[in-house]
Amino acid sequence: MDAPLAGLRVIDFTRVLAGPHCTKALRDLGADVTKIEPPAGDAGRAGVPHINQMSVYYAQQNAGKRNLSLDLNWPEAREIVRDLCRDADVIVENFRPGTLARFGLGYEDVHRFNPRAVYVSMSGYGQTGPWRNRPAFAPTVQAETGLTDILQKHYGESLTELRNDACSHADVYTGLQGVIAVLAALQARERTGRGQHVDVSMAATMLSVNERAGAQLSGIDTMGEPPALSAPESHIYALPDGRCVTIAASPIYSPMFVRYAAMMRRTDLLTDPRFASAPLRRQNLQVLLAEVRAWIMTFTDLEQLQAQVSEAGLAIGVIRTTNDLAQSEWAQDWGAVVEVDDRGGGTMRMPGAPWRFSESKLPAPGIPAFQGEHNVELLTERHVDPAVIEDLRQRRVLLSRRAARGAYD
Repeated sequence: MDAPLAGLRVIDFTRVLAGPHCTKALRDLGADVTKIEPPAGDAGRAGVPHINQMSVYYAQQNAGKRNLSLDLNWPEAREIVRDLCRDADVIVENFRPGTLARFGLGYEDVHRFNPRAVYVSMSGYGQTGPWRNRPAFAPTVQAETGLTDILQKHYGESLTELRNDACSHADVYTGLQGVIAVLAALQARERTGRGQHVDVSMAATMLSVNERAGAQLSGIDTMGEPPALSAPESHIYALPDGRCVTIAASPIYSPMFVRYAAMMRRTDLLTDPRFASAPLRRQNLQVLLAEVRAWIMTFTDLEQLQAQVSEAGLAIGVIRTTNDLAQSEWAQDWGAVVEVDDRGGGTMRMPGAPWRFSESKLPAPGIPAFQGEHNVELLTERHVDPAVIEDLRQRRVLLSRRAARGAYD
């Protein structure tokens, strides 16, 4: 059976991470994605490291997409893109609001000649409103929406200064919300026959994925109990062999403290006055964690430890590097890491698909395209005369190059 989105035509105006992550998922589900790249190139191509002139960062988000690079300041380029959009099912962009409208490629423009198109716009704070024109990058949106503050409160005095998270959550989550928006709008089109515009905000996304937001917005004092179910406050413990594990709950949280005592066969902890309440357990946290660590150090077999932890309805996870996981038997079984063409005669390792379908067959890992690599192929498919294509290339309306910041071919 074909891939779930086989036959879906996507025009991808996105760059860097949020938008490319969205359209990469659509591609990996079977869609035919054409990436429109400006003359300066996607900034993601500068992401290090590079293998044979190809950015690994860029390849992770764009492998498998066809690439058309042109200068939209030329009317001929705008007409080429409009022609591509005429029979597109989905159009995705993540420019600052209003950018594509200046080229006659905003939603209202496209809707006039392709009313069935699903048009998804991703931006920091939405297409309308008082913050619509603010530049937005993952660290700034995470700062604005509470994540940086949560990190500071979580680590407390162990932080010598405010710290950003190591991952671009706002970009990646927004990209996934963009995928949801595409699929929902396509389902609506099945009923109505009409496409629509979907406005996806990074800030709204970060608020929606904050599992403790409801507790924070309630204004209710939890009397020292960790908000939600305490999983974000899980602690790290060393094993006798030097490895480290985490148990997915904090013993500060009253229901989990009872489970910890049961897990350790230490009912005496339940009557210890130092641990009689959440505030007291937080106040005496290092003493409590020392008890847990001493108990864990009695295990020389990880499976035995996991079994006893599981009896209490908890779970452990070994602290691994990404490469450690890639070498695990689980990763081998799942196909969690795939080999992608590095465009220099070798391969680079990339994350595989996170889905398994019982009926549909997903496409093989794609090849990361050089800038403008498919200019001729795509225009030939649109029946553009070869002489016209060469003229556009000579005048640099169409552009192509193989290096991240190299000269045009």
